Amino acid sequence: MRSEVQNTPGAGRRVVSAFIATAFAQDDADTAKAQWRKVADQLRPKLRKLAEMMDQAEPDVLAYMAFPQAHRAKLHSTNPIERLNGEIKRRTEVVGIFPNEEAITRLVGAILVEQNDEWAVQRSRYMSLETMAPLSDDPIVSLPILAA
Repeated sequence: MRSEVQNTPGAGRRVVSAFIATAFAQDDADTAKAQWRKVADQLRPKLRKLAEMMDQAEPDVLAYMAFPQAHRAKLHSTNPIERLNGEIKRRTEVVGIFPNEEAITRLVGAILVEQNDEWAVQRSRYMSLETMAPLSDDPIVSLPILAA
């Protein structure tokens, strides 16, 4: 989305960005989709390429709206996953050359388990098991058992 807005003529970037952001400010998925459509339709006469991209991106961009309100602030950003990918890259570059594919899998798996544990105890930053429970078909929600 950012890269497409960057292709907008200079003076209109902030206006277009703010206009698109109105879809993210909606309270539920239906109104967000309606606002997204309205914005795309209004941009279409002058910024056809951006409007077409919005048509294609709508399901992906607004997918987080299907989740409960409490989760949306944490889902709309890719910062946590980008941070995790950076940590994986940093640690694998320290090793340099791996003897085999299993060694890479063990290292990356250990990093992912470590991150999962951190996210499980940081209740204020990420989604906890308690807030995920209503989304599950299984009434018993517990931490996954890891094989030794």
